[in-house]
Amino acid sequence: MCTAVTYKTKDFYFGRTLDYEISYNEEVVITPRNYPFHFKEKGDINNHYAIIGMATVIGNYPLYYDAINEKGLGIAGLNFVGNTVYNDKIIGKDNITQFEFIPWILSRCSSVKEAKELIKNMNFLNVPFSKDLPLAELHWLISDDKESITVESVKEEIKIYENKVGVLTNNPTFDKQMFSLNNYMHLSNREPECKFSKDFELKRYSRGMGAIGLPGDLSSQSRFIRASFVKLNSVSKDTEKESVSQFFHILNSVDQQRGCCEIENGKYEITLYNSCCNANKGIYYYTTYDNHQITAVDMYKENLDGKDLISYPLIKEEQIRIQN
Repeated sequence: MCTAVTYKTKDFYFGRTLDYEISYNEEVVITPRNYPFHFKEKGDINNHYAIIGMATVIGNYPLYYDAINEKGLGIAGLNFVGNTVYNDKIIGKDNITQFEFIPWILSRCSSVKEAKELIKNMNFLNVPFSKDLPLAELHWLISDDKESITVESVKEEIKIYENKVGVLTNNPTFDKQMFSLNNYMHLSNREPECKFSKDFELKRYSRGMGAIGLPGDLSSQSRFIRASFVKLNSVSKDTEKESVSQFFHILNSVDQQRGCCEIENGKYEITLYNSCCNANKGIYYYTTYDNHQITAVDMYKENLDGKDLISYPLIKEEQIRIQN
């Protein structure tokens, strides 16, 4: 499935992998400040923060997978099948559908602190975008340059978890994802020392044995552990190019290659795209499964006071630079 990650150098970076077996024609979409958002139970918002992210546009409506706004707040929605519960309308609550959640937060909030306050009065409404597009079961990573939270709509209530690692994958619930890190407190980026027994000596047999024991499979729990370890131990300079490069290296640690995860006969889950947003500068970087060259879209090069969506189709064909 998917992995969302944060990273901080001089600027704040936010992004994710999207792992699935088919594409829904997603594009990089900029929603300018005067695009009219219509909410099923909350009416229209005609003036709001500008937004850039990855979305499928249907009927001129951006169904965002992940996005940031001009204030540096980012959200990514990840599959959470089997745990998500949406509800009927509740009087007195802000009744917001799953597909409206990212616009609802990013259009109004400039920080995680503001988002938490808005979510406290929310009810996730059990209404799909259309009869042909059923509700996706999701939970969300919401981050700014100061903090991150995970939001889950489960049977009991909407739960808001402080996310101190700034990483999220799919199942299980986030509290269990965090608890799993206890099993890996022995991991180190240094060469291992023998603690197996005092009765005989074990030797390192090669270079590069740091992080030995880090899980390498594609399950969401293993990806959470691996992405957390790589992110928390990442080292880079704080220039834009080196920060972005390091961010994609973090994401590449959980890449899914075609053939390794068969969903059904002849269908394989792959990393359709990786994204990295400079939340301070409003730049959306991405790579796709067949195009490893980093492509960038800068929201501030567009008219952010307009009313119309601005879309950039993904460059999916491999870009190879011939050197001789």
